[in-house]
Amino acid sequence: MNLVDSSGWLEYLADGKNAKFFASAIENTDELIVSVINIYEIYKKVLLEKDENTAIQVVGLMQQAKVIDVTPAISIQAAKFSYEFKIPMADSIIYATARVNDSIVWTQDIEFKNLDGVKYYKKN
Repeated sequence: MNLVDSSGWLEYLADGKNAKFFASAIENTDELIVSVINIYEIYKKVLLEKDENTAIQVVGLMQQAKVIDVTPAISIQAAKFSYEFKIPMADSIIYATARVNDSIVWTQDIEFKNLDGVKYYKKN
């Protein structure tokens, strides 16, 4: 299973230089999970940069994958990761969501670079 971090979703949606790196994970919706935190971050960013209609369409695209809610188990694991790796709350919830669901995190966010179970691609 795969979980694409918000940085990867934004790169893919903008058809940025690293979009191809994320395409295989995003387009294989049978093997893709999405954290509700990713939905929040992407919706907000698209709303700020485009409009509500576009943001709703993007969220619809994301919901073609399996959406994972924040559970007590994910919250506790995220707090441990935040403490241990000194990563922000949103990133720790996304990382915990992936780990609890045996998924690989695909990202270009430096916060994840050296964590287990991460495919990091340097942002251009």
